[in-house]
Amino acid sequence: MRKLLIVLIGLQLTLSSECSILPQHIKKCRFGNTTCIRDIANALIRNFPKGIPSVGLKPLDVVHVKDTVLIDDRQEGVLWYFFQLLNQINYGFENTTIIDIKGFDEDPTSSKIIIKGQIPRLIYKGIYKAMGRLLWMVRINSTGESESEFLNFRFDFTLKVQTEYRNGKRYLKIYQLVPNVYVDRWIQWLENFFPENTDLTIAMNRIFNANWVEFWNELEKPILEVFTSVFLSMIEDIFYNVSYDDMFLSNNENVN
Repeated sequence: MRKLLIVLIGLQLTLSSECSILPQHIKKCRFGNTTCIRDIANALIRNFPKGIPSVGLKPLDVVHVKDTVLIDDRQEGVLWYFFQLLNQINYGFENTTIIDIKGFDEDPTSSKIIIKGQIPRLIYKGIYKAMGRLLWMVRINSTGESESEFLNFRFDFTLKVQTEYRNGKRYLKIYQLVPNVYVDRWIQWLENFFPENTDLTIAMNRIFNANWVEFWNELEKPILEVFTSVFLSMIEDIFYNVSYDDMFLSNNENVN
């Protein structure tokens, strides 16, 4: 029997931007100075939880995620399952800490860009829709609220980029993003999973929470596919709006 739920998160990062948009205390870094870049990324996350629309930095405190069909078995036979997530919202990304950044050299195509971070507590809320048949005994047809809590959520993602020129400046375009995610604990609740049997709904949620590692491992592939889409949608806006050359100090500029 499979009882499935997925976390969708989205996390956007920006490393630096035009001085006319960011406050004076946010400094630019030199290309490849990953310690400086990491510190600026953390400063932006802390100081701009509502985002900076003019540069494509989206809000971190409330993150909306597109509707997703997580499981879509062929609806035939005695064992199949369908699970969809709707109206998804995530809370807690404003508490992200970037712990390591690699890459962002003067030639961004010369090496991979790797970003690692962690979030102490990530809350996920939305609506789920489930349908299925589990042998001849159980039929599932339920819709309700879902809530998940992820403790010590860690992530890393690797970018490969190419450059394109607009108005004489270089802009980054991502052609590959590979994410990895890790959690210490996943606690969830699916409301009304068995609409006519509250006891069975409670029992199902208890089973999930007692065996959350197995469910997480089973869902690894679709989880990472969703994360890829979410990370891309957030980072691409920044790279599209802010030229790579404007993110960093040029050779003839001094640090303020």
